[in-house]
Amino acid sequence: MSPSLPHFDAVPLFQCLNPDERKLLAPVCRAVVYEKGDEVFREGDPASDLCFVVIGRVKIVKAAPERDVILGLFGAGEPIGAVALFEGQRFPASAVALEPSTILRVPEREFFATVDGHPEMTRRLLQGLMLRQFEITRRLADLTGPVEKRIARLLLMLAARVGRREGAGATIPLALSRQEIADMTATTVETAIRVMSRWGKEHVVITAAEGFAIPDLRALEALTAD
Repeated sequence: MSPSLPHFDAVPLFQCLNPDERKLLAPVCRAVVYEKGDEVFREGDPASDLCFVVIGRVKIVKAAPERDVILGLFGAGEPIGAVALFEGQRFPASAVALEPSTILRVPEREFFATVDGHPEMTRRLLQGLMLRQFEITRRLADLTGPVEKRIARLLLMLAARVGRREGAGATIPLALSRQEIADMTATTVETAIRVMSRWGKEHVVITAAEGFAIPDLRALEALTAD
């Protein structure tokens, strides 16, 4: 990993900062480049920096007895580890770069000194924290039920968050391995391979080098129905 200069314009939370507030934060911030597979922070580490994804994507991974569980995926402009920092706790999960990524790291003391004098920034931070907590709670709920339903929920979530609509379908420009799909749905890699292979033959979900194509979202939605 290697350091560079801060990228405040890439972080929506910082767009409301005035020039003086940016000058206050800029000298202590670091924009750090991580390669695919690098840990941004590790489960159990003290939450000393607030981290924002500037470029790339990061997964949040929770260690579990049988297999790790991916709790969320975060892209450009989004905070990671904010709940732990805000509550003064250690990181409850690890953050790992899914691809070459740039992370803006803001030290806790300087960040909260700026937030204390900027009510609009405080409001936006709280909104972001609530959304992150809601998403993690929803992800844990999605780990119940049949495996096909769990994988369908995952792909529909990705289509909604990072996908491009194409008529009745969508493309997801995010390459995930079968192991990563298994980790995100609390199943085995063999099961993920079997489900994705069958869906490919049935043209429900087509896997490509750059991600996934879903010809008709309604086919996946039908698999999530109770």
